[in-house]
Parts: sequence; structure tokens; C-alpha cells
Amino acid sequence: METELKLRGFSQRTVESYLYWNRKFLEACKKKEEDVNEDDIKNFMAEKLSHGSPKSLILIKAALKFYYDEVLKKNIVNMKTPKTARSLPTVMTREEVRRLINVVENKKHKLIISLLYSSGMRLSELINLKVGDLELVENMGWVRSGKGSKDRMFLLSEKIVPDLKNHLRSMKNEDYVFQGWDGRMSARAVQKIVSGAAKKAGIEKNVHVHTLRHSFATHLLESGEDIRKIQELLGHSNLNTTQLYTHLTTDQLKKVKNPLDSL
Repeated sequence: METELKLRGFSQRTVESYLYWNRKFLEACKKKEEDVNEDDIKNFMAEKLSHGSPKSLILIKAALKFYYDEVLKKNIVNMKTPKTARSLPTVMTREEVRRLINVVENKKHKLIISLLYSSGMRLSELINLKVGDLELVENMGWVRSGKGSKDRMFLLSEKIVPDLKNHLRSMKNEDYVFQGWDGRMSARAVQKIVSGAAKKAGIEKNVHVHTLRHSFATHLLESGEDIRKIQELLGHSNLNTTQLYTHLTTDQLKKVKNPLDSL
């Protein structure tokens, strides 16, 4: 199963998750793979649903289905899972983003937050960004092997290009744009930078790294950018994923005159 996952280009995180849940299932049902049947899988998933969330059940089903249906060809994972409520992500206003950036005094930390917001990059994409991925003359850069193992272009704000150049000049032949103590910067370190800045800026929303990506997409939509261009910049394979942000644009709704005000 692990070999098949890797051959199909699944991420290491997905490989680990699928292996974990298949091991947990076999421990619970106390059977060999060849003896497992549909009822065993239904019972395991029903037990997990009673203690977990519908969202976690989707992952468990995917893991079991891949092994028993894709690898072993048993075709026994056929049950439907409950629909999950799709909550809208948190988005900051432009003023909140401005405050978030302005309260940061450390130049490197300010650059990280500015780059996350202005590029729409994911956390994993930022910490894996290499010096050779930047094209500063063109105000752009490249995400290499992003989600789905795809390359894509991202935009660089004219405001941060000078800061990026200064940052790169201060480096000592490192590969990654943002270095940690022993190589690339850790995801946890970036998360602490963003959450710490949000607290310092007095932003009461639940702000994390992905909030900057959500804000990037929503603000582009509010500015009238074409949704398909935003889809490309975000690296979404499905337009429906990008269309989620149409529910977050509030500029036009705020212009609607409240009927009580006209009485």
C-alpha cells in the first residue's frame, strides 16, 4: 500500500495518514486483510463516528477504500458518509491586515507576513520556498511541487521586492528563503509569528497563517479580479473551491440600504 501511494504521487502526510488508519482498523477488527468484509468496515466507521467528527470519517473512508478497493481489489468500501457542514473561513479586513503588518518590528517577520498575504501561499509553500524560485526583476516567483505536485506562479508586491532583496543579501548561500536554526524555517515558527502579530495588533478574530491566504483571495475578488485568475494564483484544481470566496465578499452587500433606515 505504501509503495502504491508513493507511485501515485501522494504527499508524505497522506501516506502516513492512510497507513495509520489502516493499521488502526486491523487492530480493531482483529482480522487478516483477506478476511475483512464490508460489515467490518461499517462497524469500525460507525464506532469512529460516535467518537469523532464527520470530517475525520471522510479521511478514514478514503484510507480504507484506497487499500481494500484500489490495492486489494475487494470493492467492499461502499457506504456513504455524513455530509459535513462547510463553514466559511475567517477573513481579515484590509485595515486589519495593515495593522497586522505594521505592528511587527522584526524585518524578517514583517516580510514573512507581507509575503504570505500578497502571494496567497500556503504555509508549506512558504517554508519550502527557495532563492532560485524568485524572479525579482519580474515581480514574481514559483511554487514548486505545491499541493497536487503542481508548479504555479505567484505575484510579488512591488512594496516588498526591495525588502526581499535586502533579506537575500543578508543570507549566506542558503537554499531556502527563510532559514531556521538547522535548515528551512519550521511551520510552527511561522505560525507563532502570525498569531503573535495578531495578538499584538488587537485583532480578536482567530487569525492563523491560512487566514492570510483567505484574505488575499477575498480582497482580490472584492477588487473585481476574475475568479479564474484567482483560481490559478491559489493553485486550486477545481473552480468550486475558489468560488467559496464569493460568499466572503462583503463590499457590495454593505452598500445595500437597510429598510429600517428609510422609515
